[in-house]
Amino acid sequence: MDNQFNPDKQHTLKQPVSISGTGLHTGVLADVTLKPANAGFGIQFQRVDLPNKPVIKADCDLVTDTSRGTTLETNGAKVSTVEHLLAALVGMGIDNVLIEINGPEVPIKDGSAMAFIEIIEEAGIEEQDAAKLWYSIDENLYLTDEEKRVEMVIMPAREYQITTLIDFNSPVLGTQHAELKTMRNFKEKVSSSRTFCFLHELEMLLQHNLIKGGDVNNAIVVVDKPIGDEELGRLKKIFNKDDIEVKSEGYLNNLELRFPNEPARHKLLDIVGDLALIGYPVKGRVIANRPGHSSNVEFARLIKKHIKANKHLKGVPHYDASVPPVYDLQYIEKTLPHRFPFLLVDKIIELTDERIVGVKNVTFNEWFFQGHFPQNPVMPGVLQIEALAQCGGILAINLAGEGQYDTYFLKIDNCKFKQMVRPGDTMILKMELTAPIRRGICEMRGTVYVGGKVATEADLVAQIVKR
Repeated sequence: MDNQFNPDKQHTLKQPVSISGTGLHTGVLADVTLKPANAGFGIQFQRVDLPNKPVIKADCDLVTDTSRGTTLETNGAKVSTVEHLLAALVGMGIDNVLIEINGPEVPIKDGSAMAFIEIIEEAGIEEQDAAKLWYSIDENLYLTDEEKRVEMVIMPAREYQITTLIDFNSPVLGTQHAELKTMRNFKEKVSSSRTFCFLHELEMLLQHNLIKGGDVNNAIVVVDKPIGDEELGRLKKIFNKDDIEVKSEGYLNNLELRFPNEPARHKLLDIVGDLALIGYPVKGRVIANRPGHSSNVEFARLIKKHIKANKHLKGVPHYDASVPPVYDLQYIEKTLPHRFPFLLVDKIIELTDERIVGVKNVTFNEWFFQGHFPQNPVMPGVLQIEALAQCGGILAINLAGEGQYDTYFLKIDNCKFKQMVRPGDTMILKMELTAPIRRGICEMRGTVYVGGKVATEADLVAQIVKR
């Protein structure tokens, strides 16, 4: 990401780009092609080698295995070891992409995300004409696993930040931590960090034929116990290498670490990739102690569940009755050609060049309650829409410049009534421009909130007419 990158806009690739390689666990050679996608598409994989070319969304609810990487599966189609590619996409700010793959596993390359970063840069990044809707974490969310000694938390923060801590009781690794304060630094500080494992884990995987694509060049192998010539000879035969040895630091082969804390940085890389499966871009600070793919995915599910449960509160305007309004009833009467009983806005509490927020206090004395379900008073939905339109009319007239104007309905679309409005309710009326005003045509998205929940929503189109 350069200084011109706008994190509040969605992005895709400028053109398709491909990469090939062997899967670490399956040993299967696969071709991967990243293709541009429309705004709102998200990240989706497509198994082009299978009948009907099934599509698998990058979603934590579709994770079926985290034992040796992260595997997504739907309707019998799966793709594994997706975390490094997903981390590269997030790190480069790509929101929408179709990933075509003709095999069951994403290539491991050198065990980091750098190869994927390079092809993304080769394709180029294109800003799309759509806002990126961040979800700001507003309370601490925790995940703990006492058995694995895993602790993860995400806290409110202005940016997406991650800190990882690892401690494997290893004299070679010791205790390490890594930190990413802004995603703009992902490429430089995190993306080239390679995956790692211990020699005893490697031996077990080899015995069970679980790393068919393994190579000493695509992982850091930590040797935390003495090994003899016989074992080194066996490893040379397995990897078909003549120069396998252990450095004094305790790493297999003539390996130069890219960072002193490269294992901790790779754990951070995995978190970026696994938390991409939340499906929502988040702002918050993650602190993870001893993370792994299983806990990362469980944490992603926890965050996703929280967002889905609280998403309706994301756009709720704050109303403090003690704060003087931007416009009072007297100003509203001067602006709008409405009077009792059809003036349905009491005051304006927020006004910008793109949105307006008004308030309507609903009392039992409203005229319409006499004849609309008199034994069970409910405010007519059409009057809720009228209240939104009046609120939007004030915004449109305010933007029209000098002179006197009226606004008239042209169209109502996507209207939904989600909960009843009753006597005693306070309606918060929010209207937002969805397109610039052109030739007097005003397009807005309207929402009525009652008690912090959406009561009514609709897309409205009106025309501004000079009196």
